[in-house]
Amino acid sequence: MGERFSGRRLADLKLRGLVLVIVAVAATAAVVAALLQRLVNPGIGTVGDAVWWAVATVTTTGYGDVVPTNTAGRVVAILLMMVGISLIPIITSLVVTVFVAQRQRETTEEDRRHREAVMHRLDELDARLDAFASRNG
Repeated sequence: MGERFSGRRLADLKLRGLVLVIVAVAATAAVVAALLQRLVNPGIGTVGDAVWWAVATVTTTGYGDVVPTNTAGRVVAILLMMVGISLIPIITSLVVTVFVAQRQRETTEEDRRHREAVMHRLDELDARLDAFASRNG
């Protein structure tokens, strides 16, 4: 607990896990905003309508079929819009981080195999030189 979500831990996430985290954050924000909107805005009739509105808002789709009608509802909408807008660059940077980390792991493994092959050839060459020196020396 209290441990920060470091870049290393982030890079170790698989893309599927990352998508799950993103969907969970967006869904949580939408549900919380929907419930809050339902409490402060009598213009939204049902919890289903509130969730529909919140999902359309957080995804920046904004169909406009369900809208906040009072100041408190609009404040909740503004907060949810900021969350939705913020999610786009966060999602993009997380996906790029995962892809870059995967590529770096592949490159590092390739480099390690190449170094091992070179070292093995150098060891063979060294053994041949020793054999040559002992025969001719």
